[in-house]
Amino acid sequence: MAEKPWRIVFMGTPDFASTILEYLIEWDGCDVIAAYTQPDRPSGRGHKVTQSPVKEVALKNEIPVYQPLNFKKEEDIEELRALEPDFLVVAAYGLILPQAVLDVPSVMPINVHASLLPKYRGAAPIHRSVANGDHATGITIMKMEAGLDTGPILVQQALGIAWDDYTGKIHDELAAMGGPLVMETLLRYENKHLIVMQQDDSIATYAPKLAKEDGLIDWTMDVQAVHNQIRGMHPWPGAYFFWTPEEGKEPIRLVLSPGKPGGEQSDEHAPGTIVGEFDGMLGIACADRIYLASKVKPAGKKEMDGKAFMCGYLGKCQ
Repeated sequence: MAEKPWRIVFMGTPDFASTILEYLIEWDGCDVIAAYTQPDRPSGRGHKVTQSPVKEVALKNEIPVYQPLNFKKEEDIEELRALEPDFLVVAAYGLILPQAVLDVPSVMPINVHASLLPKYRGAAPIHRSVANGDHATGITIMKMEAGLDTGPILVQQALGIAWDDYTGKIHDELAAMGGPLVMETLLRYENKHLIVMQQDDSIATYAPKLAKEDGLIDWTMDVQAVHNQIRGMHPWPGAYFFWTPEEGKEPIRLVLSPGKPGGEQSDEHAPGTIVGEFDGMLGIACADRIYLASKVKPAGKKEMDGKAFMCGYLGKCQ
């Protein structure tokens, strides 16, 4: 352990980051002297101005909070410099940091990224990994540089993805890994055991920011691809499709929760056809098989199982 705890300025915004912040606050090896997070913004139907999860955790622990819009103003950089941090620890902050900010810490700026870099650089690595049907993901702690997730790798740890895992579950597991991995990184540095490995840019892939449209299901895909998309988009932005109850009626937007591939489907059912209810799950035709969704949420309604949907929307009650 260092003679004095490392002085840490933490930068992050969502739940993923706040989980890591909580670990660092509890650790004796560092002193979180400040937290930077995105400015408070309106959210939800009522457009109520809300604080970020990182700000909530910081205020609860009496840690000073800074919320610059960006670092284009010299005074914001000077304010950070005056804190004299040893490390910047960045996790899902939501800003591309300029070199002037990365130069502030006396030791280095490090980033907690939710993939095994150089795979899935960018904003949505967990969603893309699950939606692509990957069998593993992980956490990378890297030394930050001005490029997008291009800095040298310091520490990595892998996490398996099971066939029924979904983005929300993997997100929470990776967040819980991130805090201890930051601690390990700082201890390795302290004990002169830290190995710095440059990324191989030739094998890099990218995980661009998600839009709601990424959740629109293409039922002409095979059932495994549909399953991967649904669990990759759960719980946000949600995997959905538009179902027309009968000719002349307005289509209804249905959001599906992950389930499992079902049996083979006959050619009589066009892809996207609701086939029926199977043990409480809603069956929908894909290109090759039936997909069984565990839950379905019609627009403006509560989530329900397949049996309730068939009864309420198709009048088929058993």
